[in-house]
Amino acid sequence: MEMRTLGRTGVKVSPLCLGAMMFGQWGNRDHDDSIRVIQAALDAGINFVDTADVYSQGESEAIVGKALAGGRRDDVVLATKAHGAMGEDPNHQGNNRRWLVREVENSLRRLQTDHIDLYQIHRPSEDTDIEETLDALTDLQRAGKIRYFGSSTFPPSQIVQAQWAAEKRHSGRFVTEQPPYSMLVRGIETEVLPVCQQYGMGTLIWSPLAGGWLSGKWRKGQDAPETNRATAMGGRFASRYDLSDPVNQRKLDAADALARLAEDNGMSLVELAIAFTIRHPGVTSAIIGPRTMEQLTSQLPAADVVLSDEVLDAIDAIVPPGTNIRADDAGYQPPSLTDASLRRR
Repeated sequence: MEMRTLGRTGVKVSPLCLGAMMFGQWGNRDHDDSIRVIQAALDAGINFVDTADVYSQGESEAIVGKALAGGRRDDVVLATKAHGAMGEDPNHQGNNRRWLVREVENSLRRLQTDHIDLYQIHRPSEDTDIEETLDALTDLQRAGKIRYFGSSTFPPSQIVQAQWAAEKRHSGRFVTEQPPYSMLVRGIETEVLPVCQQYGMGTLIWSPLAGGWLSGKWRKGQDAPETNRATAMGGRFASRYDLSDPVNQRKLDAADALARLAEDNGMSLVELAIAFTIRHPGVTSAIIGPRTMEQLTSQLPAADVVLSDEVLDAIDAIVPPGTNIRADDAGYQPPSLTDASLRRR
């Protein structure tokens, strides 16, 4: 695969990044099979692997660690994340120094490595100053525990705030952002991607298949397919697949139209969907999250697909630039929207 530079770090990464969320209890529970998928992705030219502590409560990191043991670690740009709850203790989560310094050690142990190439803050934290987070990450970087650090699913205002805080304090800065992006979830085109480009940040986008909606299985006139994502994490995302919801019907209409567009241009919808995301000049790498070898095999060819301007214009006609069909597909809703007390004081 043709390598791309990750922001201004000088590090070269593949345009496809292997996401490990579906390895473990949330997806493929067979560790040996998951390891085969990871190693097949590396054999195909992917050199970028992304996971998180919270994925199956550390199980995903442990599987990745086993897959990279035995000499493959040094050839992989390894990324993980922290923020989410890792137990019932209220202090076993967050973006504060106390937790990050402790949790990075847990991730290093599970990953069987002495350093993490890219350590990302999984979501913003309204109760923690960004300066607290940046200072802790800078110290971890200077200690050699992590090489670089980034953010994930931050709104553009907080991306800018973090850059300003780093400059003011002469600390390390977020060199990457990991937002959601697909043909059905295009909100980041409005501000996130332009802001990342302005600050020279690399972007590794997640869910290019829109949580399975762009897998080719969601078609009009057919029964809704069973999807692991609807039942994972205790059914947390089940509402996003309920076809009695008019918003999901609009997603179905768009997914069906995009599938027909792919067929008319001699490619699968999976190939169209992934190729669309890596075509944007603000995107460094698209995170693919296969659960099985079959899914990996269907996604790899997208790295070589070149979309014409005519195809891109047709996509824009189906889902206009900057549009999220479902608001909660943005991945993060600030408390100003989710906490009624902040609107009704």
